[in-house]
Amino acid sequence: MLTVFPYDRAAAVGYARRWAVGRNPRYYDYEEIGGDCTNFASQCLLAGAGTMNFTPVLGWYYRSSGDRTASWTGVEYLYNFLITNAGPGPWAVEVPRAEARPGDIVQLGGGAGFYHSPVIVAVRPEILVCAHTYDALDRPLDSYVFERARFLRVEGVRRDI
Repeated sequence: MLTVFPYDRAAAVGYARRWAVGRNPRYYDYEEIGGDCTNFASQCLLAGAGTMNFTPVLGWYYRSSGDRTASWTGVEYLYNFLITNAGPGPWAVEVPRAEARPGDIVQLGGGAGFYHSPVIVAVRPEILVCAHTYDALDRPLDSYVFERARFLRVEGVRRDI
């Protein structure tokens, strides 16, 4: 039976700040083969969620660089997982910028689609993010060049009990 738990935003933010300019050795670094931003965002989400979704193909998990879902490392795949997930793990809703909170994900895009997944670590009036690929620690979101952004507010986590 799945039970809903709160998402631990402080744990997600703490993880993001701890590993923003370093690499957790438990995870492969995809920077040289397409980018590491969504892998990093997934690690932060896991820190706040405490559970993965081991559904083949459409789930969200990482066991090794060769045994993971596309949603763990792919921008669009992560979006699709978070927005549609009704099983174990975190789920999110797309919200306006003003409703984003620390621990949430913002995805940046342009004409070719969305391409970057920073993690929100502070909302002051300005939003600060941490990210990989172009490593960032408490970087103002508005310092990025992008045409559009979508904000994914994590609503909770489902776990088997």
